Amino acid sequence: MKILVAVKRVVDYHVRVLPKADGSDVDIEHLKMSMNPFDEIAVEEALRLKEKGVAEEVIVVSIGPAACQETIRTALAMGADRGIQVEVGQAVEPLDAARLLQAVAQRTGPGIILLGKQAIDDDANQTGQMLAALLGWPQGTFACAVEVTGETVRVVREIDGGTQTVELRLPAVITTDLRLNEPRYAKLPEIMKAKRKPLEVLDPATLGVEPRPRLEQLRVSEPPARKPGVVVEDVTELVDRLRNEARVI
Repeated sequence: MKILVAVKRVVDYHVRVLPKADGSDVDIEHLKMSMNPFDEIAVEEALRLKEKGVAEEVIVVSIGPAACQETIRTALAMGADRGIQVEVGQAVEPLDAARLLQAVAQRTGPGIILLGKQAIDDDANQTGQMLAALLGWPQGTFACAVEVTGETVRVVREIDGGTQTVELRLPAVITTDLRLNEPRYAKLPEIMKAKRKPLEVLDPATLGVEPRPRLEQLRVSEPPARKPGVVVEDVTELVDRLRNEARVI
């Protein structure tokens, strides 16, 4: 069985982003970029399934400009077998990302598709669900545990107030949550080997998909600054302030 893992190149989560001066978008020029943390967990889970003998090949796909190849190479250094880059110059919305991933899945024939539950740049949390719908496959979202047995996969999902266990018939789409695993660090020998692993570059036209924007971004701005706290003298003053000044949300 093959496992297809979708990864996205985003601003590193340690970096603080700011809007552009004209408010048209977020300014990411000269910022450090890295693999989306949720997708990194998906790569790790695919590698663990391969190490258990569940899969024979792990394929990593990324959608975006040529710089996405660095993100793919990171996954190859972790242990993935080969990469695919779908070269797109502009930002890709979730539906088009799902359509492109659907086309890649039809070319590669995976038994499982793994991807992060969301990307930290837009927090859309839509691509995995849309992909499953387009393929007509069962889906297990927000996975915190994955166990494959024969032709089925058991997914423990994080939900409000606890967890839910679902059993899916393969092939299936699984989106990963933070508590699923701890991604490994790539060692230097694996980083060197990753440079020689195959990486195929495709364009949307080859896949029969034409990405087009459906949303218009009007303005990007920072949230209002948080007001400084105050020190009260005693409990009586605290209760009075809470009663008369605090906002109930």
